[in-house]
Amino acid sequence: MHSLRSLLRSPSNLRGIIFIRIAVGLIFFTQGILKYTDPHLGVLRFTRIGFPMPDFTARFVGAIEIICGLLVLVGLFTRLASIPLLIVILTAIATTKIRELFHPGQGFWFMVSDARTDFAMTMSLLFLISVGAGAWSLDSRIFGEGPINSSEVHQ
Repeated sequence: MHSLRSLLRSPSNLRGIIFIRIAVGLIFFTQGILKYTDPHLGVLRFTRIGFPMPDFTARFVGAIEIICGLLVLVGLFTRLASIPLLIVILTAIATTKIRELFHPGQGFWFMVSDARTDFAMTMSLLFLISVGAGAWSLDSRIFGEGPINSSEVHQ
């Protein structure tokens, strides 16, 4: 139980983490909404990419982005909510960006340019997984604030 508490607790009293949470949370939340409201960003996109059951997949991914995006935004279960979002973004990179390497007239530099937001989201999610939600978060209010030291972990 103690290790679960240390995973949920925010080990940083930094307030500036809120800016990363706002960016990550709003981007995933809005992209999740768009998967429901715009077929070109939802079911048609998943069909074009070649996902099986594109309607279900678009709605499933959209739901993950909406729910986990909101959790990150408010800083509740931030580390846990970041994990499914990391899976979503890595899947997006694997299914849409990597294949650009092999399209005529595109290649590496096209892919690097096209993947810049995905790369930024990946790094931001890894940051949130490693440091938590920060002082201005529900995680901090509920699970405590401040660094986790080795004596707390081994008690």
